[in-house]
Amino acid sequence: MDENRQAQADADHEAHAELARRLGHTFAHPELLRLALTHSSWANECGAGDAHNERLEFLGDAVLELCVSAELFRRFPKMREGELTRLRSRLVSTVGLAERARELGLDARLRLGKGEEQQGGRSRDAILSDALEAVLAAVYEDGGFAAAQGAVARIFEGHWPRGAGAPRVRDCKSRLQEATQHLFGRTPVYARESASGPEHAKCFQVRLTLPDGQGFAGQGTSCKKAEQDAAGRALAALAAQKLWPRIRS
Repeated sequence: MDENRQAQADADHEAHAELARRLGHTFAHPELLRLALTHSSWANECGAGDAHNERLEFLGDAVLELCVSAELFRRFPKMREGELTRLRSRLVSTVGLAERARELGLDARLRLGKGEEQQGGRSRDAILSDALEAVLAAVYEDGGFAAAQGAVARIFEGHWPRGAGAPRVRDCKSRLQEATQHLFGRTPVYARESASGPEHAKCFQVRLTLPDGQGFAGQGTSCKKAEQDAAGRALAALAAQKLWPRIRS
């Protein structure tokens, strides 16, 4: 049993270290990150009392709003308040934050109670968006506002709006999420399979699995691009099967 516990502890440590790398922050107090990834259902089942992420979520909501507001303010110096508010709302919506959480791999790293796990809590947008806010609060508490701002910049890289009148970037992942929620009531699962090539020219491969079991491979120069590639292939398949008539090229 001790060996099993140690193996689990080692796996958790490596998973948290990888998440910290993705956030661009080295935690002086790694217990904050562990707390941010702990759902109340886990704490309740384990008798851990208030040792869950709800307080961090409260703080993270404010941290996220300030970081995103500051970035939009900097990017669009001539934009009016109402338009800035609209852009911010789109970025920090529950669906948008859940998608960013999945890109970080928070869905796989959350500590959930058995009941919540069985009810599909790991794929729920509300739980994932709350967890992302809690993680940002953990970064803020550990490293201050500059660290939180850096983490937000990484999380939203490639997702910042280009402006009110600019064409929107084709986002296959968001479109696929809309399709699968409508068709199956659940979202697709992305898994990184491998990375090859030299550091300056990496090629990443991912595997996408739809809720009905269909699988699609994708590749790209980053995990995000590989996931977009896989999502595009899945969308094309759903359109060919006439399952999702709202597909648009």
